[in-house]
Amino acid sequence: MQLSFQPCGLSNLDVLVAISRETFVTAFEKDNDPDDFQHYMETAFSHKKLQAELEDKNTHFHLAYEGEDLVGYFKLNAGMAQTDVHDEKALEIERIYVLATHQGKKIGAQMLQKIMELGRHMGKEYIWLGVWEHNPKAIRFYQSHGFQKFGEHPYYIGKDKQTDWLLRLNI
Repeated sequence: MQLSFQPCGLSNLDVLVAISRETFVTAFEKDNDPDDFQHYMETAFSHKKLQAELEDKNTHFHLAYEGEDLVGYFKLNAGMAQTDVHDEKALEIERIYVLATHQGKKIGAQMLQKIMELGRHMGKEYIWLGVWEHNPKAIRFYQSHGFQKFGEHPYYIGKDKQTDWLLRLNI
């Protein structure tokens, strides 16, 4: 199964809001305080917030399709849009999500290949990301693709301070 990727623009805002919310709820709602989680959802995935991110020239969203079916998306940050590193030679993967109904099909691996291709095309030397320290499945996935831990940073879900491992892959 070969995926196709579509850059996500303002015309896709409603689709982006819907898939962002659905995938994040599926992945993390059960592991977080309901009030903190609801507050995070209302701010991080609001139409206003995602519209501002779509308008940022250093932020790039792509929708992933299997045939006509939307199966996931990713968000990349360059330059000052990066949440931490802020290295012009780097590209951050802030989000990479696959709908629960399509997990286990190696979609994430194809998304990573596309991200590496985009990073090389943009002249980047490495890609990096933050992954929650209590998400061993995601950590194993990234490490199996060559990512190595280089640090940690705080990540907040509402008032709950969590720790993300910072992982890096030279491209």
